[in-house]
Amino acid sequence: MKDNEFVTKSLWNEAARSGLVLGLVSIVYMVCTALMGKINASGAGAAVVNVAGILLWVAKLYACIRLMKYFMQKYADGNEGITNHQSFRFGTATALLSALLYAGFSLAWALFIQPDMFAESMDAAMQMYEGMFTEDQMESLTELAPRMPTITFFINLVWCWLFGTILATIFSRNIPSRNPFNQPAGPDNQ
Repeated sequence: MKDNEFVTKSLWNEAARSGLVLGLVSIVYMVCTALMGKINASGAGAAVVNVAGILLWVAKLYACIRLMKYFMQKYADGNEGITNHQSFRFGTATALLSALLYAGFSLAWALFIQPDMFAESMDAAMQMYEGMFTEDQMESLTELAPRMPTITFFINLVWCWLFGTILATIFSRNIPSRNPFNQPAGPDNQ
């Protein structure tokens, strides 16, 4: 096996592990919000559920950002001589695999666990905005409902990968550090 081929396989193996963790964080968030949506609360109870949902989203966002930086730093620390470009490649691979896991789970959720989720949402929206749509527009929306799981799969895939790629771009500028004063003291650096 060529040295370059080994490095590429190593990158994808590490990215798969990191992507699994990041994907699981997003999946846990999705399941928690789906369960919170089943809570029938009114008044103060509804406000508590809404605040809990916002706090859960903030926690998920923070965890994903911190984990991405941690995994990129860990990859750089474990591979001597890594460049910022290689760190970026690792981050984008992690983002892609994480996005694929999350989008696949959301598709499975919409198809098998809550198959009527989009139909109920479309019905509620059509009832709410009933006077604003023509008959043809209402029919178009009704025809769109069965395709929503597939559409959301691709939206989730692209959105999560794009967000992860932006994080990888930001973090890879300093992973590994380009500061010449952060070099470890050794016989060549004294």
